[in-house]
Amino acid sequence: MNVLITGASAGFGRAIAERLVHDGHTVFATARRKDKLDELSRQLGAKLVAFELDVRSREATAALVREIENGHGPIDALVNNAGLALGLGPAQTSSLDEWDTMIDTNIKGLVYMTHAALPAMVERDRGWVINLGSVAGTYPYPGGNVYGATKAFVHQFTLNLKADLVGKHVRVTSIEPGLCGGTEFSVTRFGGDEQKAATVYQGTQPITAADIAETVSWILSLPSHVNINTIEMMPTCQAPNAFAIARSST
Repeated sequence: MNVLITGASAGFGRAIAERLVHDGHTVFATARRKDKLDELSRQLGAKLVAFELDVRSREATAALVREIENGHGPIDALVNNAGLALGLGPAQTSSLDEWDTMIDTNIKGLVYMTHAALPAMVERDRGWVINLGSVAGTYPYPGGNVYGATKAFVHQFTLNLKADLVGKHVRVTSIEPGLCGGTEFSVTRFGGDEQKAATVYQGTQPITAADIAETVSWILSLPSHVNINTIEMMPTCQAPNAFAIARSST
């Protein structure tokens, strides 16, 4: 199977690439950091083909899909993993540039890749689109503002794709993790502050990128009549909170 993975230079994407190559698939790994991809390619061998790509470019995503399909064959599965969170401050003090980056990557990048790869899947009547969402798209938290909103889009976009694809053997899934450690996610969110990022996971046993990769592997193993709409994953140390209520002292 040919699998295209975005954001494959680290974290979830890297773990998914490693697992799927181990499963025997051919992986087309994309990311902005070509040096990290080249390192991964050396590690995994010829079953991983690396492409430098910024998913925020509408033209580049479409061109890459054409290049893969013309040079390597059909894309059987697309894993829309590229995404990020920036900042954890309240909306009124947040950076509009950071909001733009999250919207451009988490929403537009995912939409561009899907729009490029989906028509050929529908024509062949087989394929997968696996989107990496987040529990932040369902459960609001202070500072989640635009990041949570982008992941709510991922959830709803996935379900609406399923509605458009009813009766087809093209399957769509949103994987929505909670607290997940061992990646660059929190370091990126806190602008490279590794100490601050480490406090997020202090005293916990979070789920890992390997757990996400295992889930993707399982989805791709299912028979053609089975579609997994949404998977919400949390470690046992995490649960949704009760509503926040501000009470006056008078």
